[in-house]
Amino acid sequence: MSLLFMSLIAIAASPDQPYPYKPVRIVTSSAGGGNDFATRVIAQGISASLGQQVVVDNRSSDIPGEIVKNAAADGYTLLVAGSSHWLLPFLMSKSPLDPVKDYAPITLAVTSPNVIVTHPSVPANSVQELVALAKAKPGVLNYASGSTGSSNHLAAELFKSMASIDIVRITYRGSSPAMTAVMSNEAQIMFANTGAVMPQIRARRLKGLAVTSARPTELAPGLPTVSGAGLAGYEATTAYGVFAPARTPAAVIKRLNMEMVNVLHRPEVKERFFQAGVESLGTAPEELTAAMKAEMAMLGKLIREKGIRNE
Repeated sequence: MSLLFMSLIAIAASPDQPYPYKPVRIVTSSAGGGNDFATRVIAQGISASLGQQVVVDNRSSDIPGEIVKNAAADGYTLLVAGSSHWLLPFLMSKSPLDPVKDYAPITLAVTSPNVIVTHPSVPANSVQELVALAKAKPGVLNYASGSTGSSNHLAAELFKSMASIDIVRITYRGSSPAMTAVMSNEAQIMFANTGAVMPQIRARRLKGLAVTSARPTELAPGLPTVSGAGLAGYEATTAYGVFAPARTPAAVIKRLNMEMVNVLHRPEVKERFFQAGVESLGTAPEELTAAMKAEMAMLGKLIREKGIRNE
């Protein structure tokens, strides 16, 4: 091997080159879910402006967080994760991850509310009427949810706690079979993903009562918020953030934030997310940290009080 060739290899691999000088990997959860969708939109968008290939690496369970925690803090291994990532320490008695200390936040990428839906036969047309019905018939109404600690599970448990009602959880293998169960009246209530449930509401297969976000949203036009409909202070949304390993250089975080925010603010990207029932955000890193800590405070308390575990 010639001296010139070896020198070229050394230059190509030199970490002193301006970021980025090689492909970037974004690790996220299994293919097909909300994490995966958001990750692929971001990866496609930033690849051209970074001048490098951006590869999506799908993994299962909490493995994405472990991979990124242990990766080199150089901006070439990133994580896209939702609330299950930052609530993991509350859901497990011994979590290997600290969502605040082990990662450097880049941006709060997207958010989506759930919608409280019921089977059309349920004699309640508002949040107040649903609460009154549940109080009149404790333990009679069922709610459908996916896995323990999922967005629709915790949204329902927060609602139960704040409304002081007794509705019974029926667990399904995912959100789709849970929604099917409510449409067939096997369960009566669900806190369902906006994008998936709005077509069913429009087709009158399900009845929509309210959205779980703090403010009304065009993702669910005409529906009030749970908070505004009688349960003041209630909020439970699904959010996805982008992270790098802790101690990633500030200049690299700044560059990645700039590129991702630019992508997430593009009208065509906003519309693509909107059609999927998701609101594109693109924030400063500090806003992701604030959103995480607020949700950890509210839902962490709920998880501890209810003894919810996903182990």
